[in-house]
Amino acid sequence: MAKKSHVKVRLVPEAKPDSAFYYYVKKPSGGEKAKVKLKARKYNPVSRKHEIFIEKKLPPHSK
Repeated sequence: MAKKSHVKVRLVPEAKPDSAFYYYVKKPSGGEKAKVKLKARKYNPVSRKHEIFIEKKLPPHSK
């Protein structure tokens, strides 16, 4: 089976990382872009504004 070419990451608001709202996006798992932390300007419905969202690690799965 082939290796995955993308990894799932979570984007949280830069101003309030503990906010209840976040995005899940795919990021390349190899190459030059894999080493750069993802940053995007997206809409936050909690504050009803466009904000900068930054990449955070996914939470650990509970068993």
